[in-house]
Amino acid sequence: MDSVANIILYFVVAISIVVFSVLAVTSRRILRAATYLLFVLLSTAVLYFQLGYQFLGAVQIAVYAGGIMVLFVFAILLTHKPDEKAAPLKSHRRAVGLTMSVAGLVLLLLAIFTMPVLHGVSLAECLEAGRTITMHDIGTVFTGTDKFQYLLPFEAISILLLACIIGGVVVARKR
Repeated sequence: MDSVANIILYFVVAISIVVFSVLAVTSRRILRAATYLLFVLLSTAVLYFQLGYQFLGAVQIAVYAGGIMVLFVFAILLTHKPDEKAAPLKSHRRAVGLTMSVAGLVLLLLAIFTMPVLHGVSLAECLEAGRTITMHDIGTVFTGTDKFQYLLPFEAISILLLACIIGGVVVARKR
């Protein structure tokens, strides 16, 4: 991750994830939102490949970008007309959504800087001590199974997401 090309690729992928995430949430056409979500999932796979986790990147493409997105599009086509636009949000819902987004961002930043990341030491403490954190360290934290590592919660959330999607398809079929 030391070369300039890798750093540029990281920022391009990170910016594309942010842009496509915002587009997925703000798009009024549901199939376009699903397509933007597909681009977010593919960009996340590129990050996994860049970290050196080829298996995790392949799983991201095969399971999430492939299977889950097909299930999303299938559920959308079962429940909505493809050209149907979503109704615009009322102003009080927009304010609540913006407030919750800002609160979520604050909690996320608080968690990033205070939770133990490397060997029980938080990111803020690592930065104060002048310790360098490599992409390999971050990848190990996110995909490890030891204490303060996040593979098990990540997989639990993916199973919960799959159960919600299957439940949505079952409810859509009963209509």
